[in-house]
Amino acid sequence: MIELKIHNSQTGRKETFVPLEEGKVRMYVCGMTVYDYCHLGHARVMVVFDVVTRYLRHIGYDVTYVRNITDVDDKIIQRANESGEDIGTLTERFIRIMHEDAAALGVLEPDLEPRATTSMNDIIAMIATLVEKGYAYQAANGDVYYAVNRFANYGKLSGKKLDELRAGERVEVDAAKQDPLDFVLWKSAKPDEPSWESPWGEGRPGWHIECSAMSTQCLGNHFDIHGGGMDLKFPHHENEIAQSEAATGEPFVNLWMHNGFVKVDEEKMSKSLGNFFTVREILKNYRAEEVRYFILASHYRSPLNYTQENLDNGKAALNRLYTALYGLAPIHAPCDDEYTKAFYEAMSDDFNTPEAIAVLFDITREINRNRETDSNRANELAGCLVFLGEILGLLQQDPETYRKGKTEIYASTDELKLETHKASISTLSDEKIDEMIEMRDRARQEKNWAESDRIRDELDSQGIVLEDSASGTTWRRK
Repeated sequence: MIELKIHNSQTGRKETFVPLEEGKVRMYVCGMTVYDYCHLGHARVMVVFDVVTRYLRHIGYDVTYVRNITDVDDKIIQRANESGEDIGTLTERFIRIMHEDAAALGVLEPDLEPRATTSMNDIIAMIATLVEKGYAYQAANGDVYYAVNRFANYGKLSGKKLDELRAGERVEVDAAKQDPLDFVLWKSAKPDEPSWESPWGEGRPGWHIECSAMSTQCLGNHFDIHGGGMDLKFPHHENEIAQSEAATGEPFVNLWMHNGFVKVDEEKMSKSLGNFFTVREILKNYRAEEVRYFILASHYRSPLNYTQENLDNGKAALNRLYTALYGLAPIHAPCDDEYTKAFYEAMSDDFNTPEAIAVLFDITREINRNRETDSNRANELAGCLVFLGEILGLLQQDPETYRKGKTEIYASTDELKLETHKASISTLSDEKIDEMIEMRDRARQEKNWAESDRIRDELDSQGIVLEDSASGTTWRRK
């Protein structure tokens, strides 16, 4: 097994990964709260941990990947009330949309995808254990709270101390709490809200307890990796540790992984700033694989800066990789040792996808050097490029199909149905383009250079790039 080093958010350093059970990895990642469309931050989490899963499996691990769905929450209830629809209808719609977005981005389905509403027995059982052990209490308002000061190691993930939190942060005063920092485990029922029977009366769970119950129910009390966005590190993941370890008496997670924030023109993406982009908005202008490449071109722990220039650069870079494959017949044989070794070294160093992508470009340059002089070597390298690209979820389309922009992103029954990328770029059909190229060829044979240039310019205005060579003219969409 290849030695793998992963940055542990709890210790702040890279550690050699040693699974709890040899050859197996159990990983939980916080998924979406389904009340709205997936935004670029959600896309980054899905793509990052998809690549983590792909690489772990590639190097021989048996991975159980769990990504939950939060389908009962204050925001969900508020959105359902605003739209005048049933909560179940709302959440099912956005779960379907989330799955479509994930599939478009090449994200493999998780092995398990528990939902809060179908995990209620486990949630209630964990809260009951915390109450029984003295870590939780029912307040006069009927809510059940976690008593933060009862857990001696609170703050071990984030480095925050209780005294500093009380002194340095404004905490909303709630007379029902024993301590302002206590957080809710069970909310007593309110009119026109979903509720479930419990030992503390009708109600519904708080957000933090849902993940503790779902992760331990799916993976056991103690598992290998817990992941999510950096914004969840505190308080969500900190509270998960406190709940889970108090309830089970065991360590919760061996290694924590957090991907960096998404920024827009160097500012943090947020609805309040008006710089908020959904996956579907981005896919109106860029193909899904281009977005995936853009995400992976930055290290997962670094900020991801969304700009049109950066996306355009990613689009151009991915096109260069596909162009290198164009016209070749990849030989799917054992990969070139030099490039494979460099790729594995990059990915085994905390999933360094930018360095891994750099190796793909090294292969591309070698392909281009051998294309005309050693076709067998070029085809071998092309096979290596496709093989390593697959680990990142890239370069799996037919190069001609990709270059001509025929790929359909996805066809949704949703009201924001997206057409093919081709339709967003050009109104010309493939047949019409081929016909115009034949007209241009005839004009060139007749030395009618003005007509030849006119046809080229017309195609260029429609986003069609012509490439002339000794073997003829090929084309691709910009």
